[in-house]
Amino acid sequence: MLTAIFCSLLAAGCNSGQNGEEQRELPVMAVSPTDSVAITEKYSATIEGRQDVEIYPQISGKLTRICVKEGDEVKAGQLLFVIDQVPYQAAVRIAAANVRAAESQVATARLERNSKKALYEGKVISEYELQTAQNTLTASEAALEQAKAALIDARNNLSYTEIKSPVKGSVGVLPYRVGTLVSPQMSQPLTSVSDNEEMWVYFSMSEKELQGLMRKYGSRTKTLESFPVVSLSLSDGNVYQHTGKIETLSGIVNPQTGAVRIKAVFHNPERLLLSGSTGNIMMPHTERNAIVIPRNATYEIQDKIYVYRVVGGKAESVEIEVLHIDDGNSYIVTSGLNAGDKIVTEGVGTLHDGQEIKTRNAAE
Repeated sequence: MLTAIFCSLLAAGCNSGQNGEEQRELPVMAVSPTDSVAITEKYSATIEGRQDVEIYPQISGKLTRICVKEGDEVKAGQLLFVIDQVPYQAAVRIAAANVRAAESQVATARLERNSKKALYEGKVISEYELQTAQNTLTASEAALEQAKAALIDARNNLSYTEIKSPVKGSVGVLPYRVGTLVSPQMSQPLTSVSDNEEMWVYFSMSEKELQGLMRKYGSRTKTLESFPVVSLSLSDGNVYQHTGKIETLSGIVNPQTGAVRIKAVFHNPERLLLSGSTGNIMMPHTERNAIVIPRNATYEIQDKIYVYRVVGGKAESVEIEVLHIDDGNSYIVTSGLNAGDKIVTEGVGTLHDGQEIKTRNAAE
């Protein structure tokens, strides 16, 4: 009797996996490349105006007028602010008076030099006296040039009391009020003007990904030309109505991130895009001869993605690299699997590396 029981237990053990584990029948699929798969790559992006110009005063003084409101559309050369002009107008008048005085001194010195010259030619005075008169004239002429330069400087300073927009664009925040004392050393600008007619959208692509594209197309220039038209997903999840074009590739890899900065250009006729906002660049791409697997066949450990490949009746854990497919249910495998490999498609969360399993075709 005991012998019969022992044989029954031994037979049951023979139908189990190693270490007493029960063999499981799980669906598997043989991976194979498809003709082509359309995917959309997403990249975090920042949005900037074509020109974002911070407006600082070039002189010090009290702010007497603010001629625009936040968000106003302004033209290049349009008046934005006025700084108290009274002291600068006075400085111009003083400088102009100094020029007139210097001109009089030059005229007097020239008369004196001419008189001394005639006396010297008549041998009435010495050469020393003539040279002294000439030196006085030269000094007077230099003083006149200084006075004229001071007048130009005073007029420039007066012109700086009217602060005008250097570009066409949209007025930003106005942090200061009339009566505020402003200066070129201010930590915060009077405002900023952003040219939002065209927006520059910056995003980054990994060095590895970009190098793969350059190998594919043969050069940096051809890679730039090969980029498709891109879309912009805004921070609220909506897709911007106008498409954009990749315009530049940075020639420098950021050593901290290992990524290359790329610029896309979007037209902004409705002024819906705002400088300083964020979004996602969406770049369509067709992957040819791609290996596509269901996401249910994968599991993640510390941001790495794995599948179980079936080798000799056992589950073998394999790390893979993937691209996301738009359907949300599949991955494109870029490394880690080869055509013909068999992988478990369901129940991977209950397996471990080396576990014996029974398999069936996933299509059954």
